[in-house]
Amino acid sequence: MKKFDVKDIRNVSLVGHKGCGKTSLGEAFLYVGRVTTRLGSVDDQTSTLDFEPAEIERGMTISSSLGYLEWKKHKINFIDTPGDGNFSYDTRFSMAAADAALVVVSAPDGVEVQTETVWDRASDLQIPRVIFINKMDRERANPDKALDQIQSILSNDAIPIQLPIGRETSFEGIVDVLTGKAYRFPQDGSGDMKAGDVPADLKDALSKAREALIEKIAENDEALLEKYLDQGELSEEEIALGFSQAIRSRMLFPVLYGSATHNIGVQPLLDFVTGLLPSPDELPAVKGTIPGDSEAERARSEKEPFFAFVFKTVDAQGGIMSVFRILSGQLAGDTQVLNPNTETQERIGSLLAVIGKKMEQTGDAVAGDIVAVLKLKKTPTGHTLCDKKNPLQFSAPELPPPTISYALKPKTKGDEDKLGNCLNRLLAEDPTLRVGRHEDTHDFLLSGMGATHIDISVGRMKRRFGVDVNLETPKVPYRETITRKAEAQGKHKRQTGGRGQYGDVWLELSPLSRGEKFEFENRIRGGVVPQQYIPAVEKGVVETLQKGILAGFPVVDIKVALFDGSFHDVDSSEMAFKRAASMGFKASMEKAGPVLLEPIYNMEIIVPEDKMGDIIGDLNSRRGRVQGMDTKGRRSIIKTQVPLAEVLMYAPDLDSRTGGRGTFTMEFSHYQEVPHQLVEKVVAQNKPQKEEED
Repeated sequence: MKKFDVKDIRNVSLVGHKGCGKTSLGEAFLYVGRVTTRLGSVDDQTSTLDFEPAEIERGMTISSSLGYLEWKKHKINFIDTPGDGNFSYDTRFSMAAADAALVVVSAPDGVEVQTETVWDRASDLQIPRVIFINKMDRERANPDKALDQIQSILSNDAIPIQLPIGRETSFEGIVDVLTGKAYRFPQDGSGDMKAGDVPADLKDALSKAREALIEKIAENDEALLEKYLDQGELSEEEIALGFSQAIRSRMLFPVLYGSATHNIGVQPLLDFVTGLLPSPDELPAVKGTIPGDSEAERARSEKEPFFAFVFKTVDAQGGIMSVFRILSGQLAGDTQVLNPNTETQERIGSLLAVIGKKMEQTGDAVAGDIVAVLKLKKTPTGHTLCDKKNPLQFSAPELPPPTISYALKPKTKGDEDKLGNCLNRLLAEDPTLRVGRHEDTHDFLLSGMGATHIDISVGRMKRRFGVDVNLETPKVPYRETITRKAEAQGKHKRQTGGRGQYGDVWLELSPLSRGEKFEFENRIRGGVVPQQYIPAVEKGVVETLQKGILAGFPVVDIKVALFDGSFHDVDSSEMAFKRAASMGFKASMEKAGPVLLEPIYNMEIIVPEDKMGDIIGDLNSRRGRVQGMDTKGRRSIIKTQVPLAEVLMYAPDLDSRTGGRGTFTMEFSHYQEVPHQLVEKVVAQNKPQKEEED
């Protein structure tokens, strides 16, 4: 593809709730721009953008996909993003790489969960937004209701700049509010747009819509507002300039209508993107950090040093593919650049332009463009690439914490051998997956953004790498401790005909405060236990701490004092005293009021206001203690402390209770005693494991 100037590039992310038609709109872009020769369809499994087997099987976007087209001497890069909350991180990164968000809303369904989420994200990024009410041809299409929800839930600055001609099966086109021209489309998907007269039944509505739009344009400029109030009108030039300024300053969010699957309203939308959305060089300077120094800004110009943000990593056929947005400067193939995150150099091979899974070599790229390269060695998603002599690091979006974890069990020895490499490949592509082995339960944990996220990741492991695993609910890392002082003797004496074994200790156990873990004290006087055996006694205690007497969990917050004992000149040894210490510790702990401790987590749960009562009731049933409540817009924020055992699988439960509108974060707080009535249940559940280990 030919090289474009910065001023002729547009970058948009297609965002919205799953099923609203983002991918279909992207397919229409490709078809209208003559990139493809047929209108791809998600339903017919002919989509260029949704090509992964899991996407085809589920009929939804799982991973963001790229496309581009040339439209009226402009290059439009677009990113089709996931609309499922399990993959919101991908949408976050893709939005950070775009200059505007095209928010797709389904005419039958209106504003949904992820519509609100991506709107808030765009507000955080301070980027312009365009709203496209899609599926106008579908049964139950209700554009008036959808618009009401957009204005009441998203922003009352959302203003229609088009009027739909018909709805459901009678939907045939749109009326441009500013020009007063009507455009009709055939139902065959060809997109052959024809200008015509405004339907008589829309003339009054057109007059009112035009007046409301011009008033909104005038409100955002004092000079225009003063003239409009004095004279009651504005010139076409003033309207055009004010309109553009209001959109770019995010004081006005245009609403357009169409049907992506029937290619209706797509051409006017592309005209809007190229004509009224900002080019990269019209945006404010991008902020970054000079390594080891303070913040800095850089103009989005090709004359500045090279600076790029890697927003996606894909395990492609030719190797790991890194997709990045060039924030400033220019880039040619066969170049050495710096990754300031790792302070390593990377070699850029051939630059690639990407459409779906198709890659083709392209020429030099300039600020504002989106390109890809293969086989970068140490540059995962979220890292920066820059000129070696002018280092600058981009602040990538913060990764959301995982919401669910499963214990991973390879099905065969062969699967276990291949698991490490397989997971490393997945982690390079998906930074929100977390992998680790729990130091207490020894579970190999796979954590992610939801059950669907984990399920799809496991499917990729099997399909791509032939690794098959089972998923199990992870164990709760309980602890054991004591509630009072106690002492007991541990005596190990064995005679087998030759040299015997003899070790004798008296231990005193006492509880410590929560979090103090373990303390050992040597009170031996007079050499009743020789000094050379004291370390063996401590080692015997420390090893025994790993498996308590109740259910085999680690023992914490305990002080052990060695205060008496005896030895044999010939038969005593380090091993004998180590064994005696273990026996004495167990005997003392039985007398010291052993109890179980469970991990308590701080949780912040964000739900719609009308769901707050239900969620609090559910938290109470989970032994949660609400610490406080707050509001943010139309949402309630609940801060609570809950035992981990009660919320291991909380993500799907919260989705079910809130219709997918709830989110939460959680982090470890402290350990506290398990209620007496639940101890037997926990002990019974873990008794088989303890017996097996013993």
